[in-house]
Amino acid sequence: MYFIVVKFPVKPEYAEQWPELVSTFTEATLAEPGNKWFEWSRSVKDPNEYVLVEAFTDDGAGPHVQSDHFAQMQQDFPQYLTATPKIVSRQVDGDGWDEMGELKVG
Repeated sequence: MYFIVVKFPVKPEYAEQWPELVSTFTEATLAEPGNKWFEWSRSVKDPNEYVLVEAFTDDGAGPHVQSDHFAQMQQDFPQYLTATPKIVSRQVDGDGWDEMGELKVG
């Protein structure tokens, strides 16, 4: 599976609107057959930074970056950002989230 985390530095005037601004891209990505999850969070440290945690099947990452909605995102997103997003993208073993071994509840 491909596990990807991207930090998006959003211009302050768009920070509150960000979830709405990215909703079309988010919904299209979630509908991809190779998508496992695609979740936005807002940084507690910097309210103008959004963090995207996403995962794709081994065969799903390629079609994602070749999709029409990805190409549209590349055109649309820069106007809302203060800098190029930072990314960590790795192919990892596994098929999803595992329980944390160092902390058990119940």
